[in-house]
Amino acid sequence: MRLLRVPLLLALLAGCANPPAYVRPEVAVPAAYKEQPPEGWQAARPSELQRGAWWTVFGDAQLDALVADLDAGNQDLRRAEAVLRQARAATDAARSSLYPSVSGGAAASRTHQAGTSFDAFSLDVAAGWELDLWGRVRSGVSAAEAAASASEADLAAARLSLQAQLAQSYLQLHIADAQRNLLGETVESYRRSLELTRNRLAAGVVTRADVAQAELQLRSAEAQRLEVGIARAQLEHAIALLTGRAPAALALAEMPLPAEVPPVPASLPSQLLERRPDVAAAERRVAAANAQIGVARAAYFPSLRLSADGGFRSNRLGELLSLPNRFWSLGPSLAATLFDGGARAAASAQAEAAYDATVAAYRRAVLGAFGEVEDNLVALSVLADQERVQREALAAARTALEIVTLQYKAGTVSYLNVIVAQAAALQTERAVLDLRGRRLTATVALIKATGGTW
Repeated sequence: MRLLRVPLLLALLAGCANPPAYVRPEVAVPAAYKEQPPEGWQAARPSELQRGAWWTVFGDAQLDALVADLDAGNQDLRRAEAVLRQARAATDAARSSLYPSVSGGAAASRTHQAGTSFDAFSLDVAAGWELDLWGRVRSGVSAAEAAASASEADLAAARLSLQAQLAQSYLQLHIADAQRNLLGETVESYRRSLELTRNRLAAGVVTRADVAQAELQLRSAEAQRLEVGIARAQLEHAIALLTGRAPAALALAEMPLPAEVPPVPASLPSQLLERRPDVAAAERRVAAANAQIGVARAAYFPSLRLSADGGFRSNRLGELLSLPNRFWSLGPSLAATLFDGGARAAASAQAEAAYDATVAAYRRAVLGAFGEVEDNLVALSVLADQERVQREALAAARTALEIVTLQYKAGTVSYLNVIVAQAAALQTERAVLDLRGRRLTATVALIKATGGTW
């Protein structure tokens, strides 16, 4: 029985040193989202969830090529990849402590003392191994592995975020092209109206005030078109930077606006925790912090190390490797801190507080993920209704413009009525394009919020 006491005592102490058993922090997950997706959308089944190139839902080959350029040339991704390599190397370094270390050495010296000189030569090999009785090394390895997993998820989150930025900038560039084309057509229409007004002035039907108003309307539309050109150029520059190019190295031709906003199945709330890379990174950091508690607890217990050393020593180089000059030593060593002024207690308290902080950060990430999905679901639903109503308003504005233009030609109304109708039609048509752009960018934001390719 006495022989069993030591192993039982060691097992009991090892249990005290180990970190708490890790369990993913609980978060209340709703059964369904509060906001409903637009009409025609359905909740996706797990087999339907896209985990590949999500941007292909827009059916744009140029966008596909730009995303490939982003993966190859974006410097933020290169930085995130380097951080991941660092974390994996740190894991390998922590894992190496599980194995013995072996070193070798050779030395030669000549000493002179009291009129006498003598030589000393040695050749030895030493090995040492710390027995991980209290789980300090294993806890450190677990913490490093979890940190590496968090860095891997950080890389996926960075890639998803940059892809979303690229897609949104590209779609906004399409909207800018559509706005510029609309304003170009408007300028031509206003130019014809100005010519008509000048002809009517020559015929003595209208006054110079009508001509001045028509010219003001034309110049205003031309200025708006130039303003849109600034926005388009800045979007093109942003896309160049995202793909790792200087702005001068990228020129994108005008492309037609997507005819429809692609539907994207919305995942269930319970699936969101598995698909969001930032949520996964936060959860892995909780696991790493939990393992660090084990590292702090192990500091309370002594370290046991096995050491071995052997080799040859001689005062003559030619006889160094002879059998009588060999030596060896083998034995354990036990070291413990007897007093540290509360440093270990403080380290344990710090590790537990760090764990609590990562739990709070994880729960905040989960809640933030739910909030992003809800925000974009309601945005897509309302924007779809808003675009439908705005298109009805556009049809009415066009009809009103046609009627007022005929009335002006007939001489029953002044040119001011035409200007008001033209401005209303242009403003309404630009609002329709703006709403389409907001729907497209909100679609990208929803894909990102639900995890994209993760």
